Amino acid sequence: MTPVQLRVLIAVAEHGGFTVAADHLGMSQPAVSRAVTSLERELGAALFVRHRDGIALTEAGKSAVDRAREALRHFDLIHADVAAAAGRITGELRLASLPSATGTLIAPMLRAFADRYPQVRVRLFEGVDDDIRAWLRGGAAEVGVVTLPVSGLHTIPLSTHDMVAVVPAGHPLSGRAVVRLGDLAGHPFILTTAGCRPLITAAAHSAAVELDVAFEASGPAAILEMVAAGLGVSIVPTLGLPADLGNAVTRPIEPRTTRSLALALPSMTGCAPAARAFIETAAESGHLPR
Repeated sequence: MTPVQLRVLIAVAEHGGFTVAADHLGMSQPAVSRAVTSLERELGAALFVRHRDGIALTEAGKSAVDRAREALRHFDLIHADVAAAAGRITGELRLASLPSATGTLIAPMLRAFADRYPQVRVRLFEGVDDDIRAWLRGGAAEVGVVTLPVSGLHTIPLSTHDMVAVVPAGHPLSGRAVVRLGDLAGHPFILTTAGCRPLITAAAHSAAVELDVAFEASGPAAILEMVAAGLGVSIVPTLGLPADLGNAVTRPIEPRTTRSLALALPSMTGCAPAARAFIETAAESGHLPR
């Protein structure tokens, strides 16, 4: 097997199809299909299941993709480490971020990094906490923004910010200067499925409050739209909130609840030179707390 075959395997898995993977790789679709077929023949197992709606990884395929990412990471590190030893930072930085952190925290870091290392390609992924932790542990991303606490990853504190109650405009709670957690009980609650969920449930448990969870949604944008539509109340982080909330308003919460974010890496000692340079640049440019 070759690095090209492994890159094809990963691209097909990530993009969910041969045609999209071919466009991403700059290859023809038949060439991508041949690379996967050749790899399956060499490994003696089917890596994908073809069905009417597309393709899906088999169990063997999932294992192969994990190993392919690991192998390519080491392969790419050979080039990057040699270049770094000669005083050049090259290659690719794979960075994963929460949507609420991309524009507010990560974009200024990327600006400083791109100015210093214009020869490094940057691939930015966005997802929820579970996605980002999986990408970091699986090698799809080298640096990621995660909600603390998190285990098994090297973390560097990034930001701590308040959580606030969000209610429909005109709701009885909208007239209050501060909303207590207990005030949210008895109202339909929209609970996030993302990284803030444990923070919200822990705060409610600590305050002996039972939230009436009527809906679940993945991110702040969906939650804000549901609140504005009058479907319920919720709690969201202040980071990344839009200036115009439409038919929703936010209020401080008592007791105060915060969310802490960090930059995370599988390891500082084994990370790629570009990842290390990104962390160092963020610190030197004042984008990380001292």
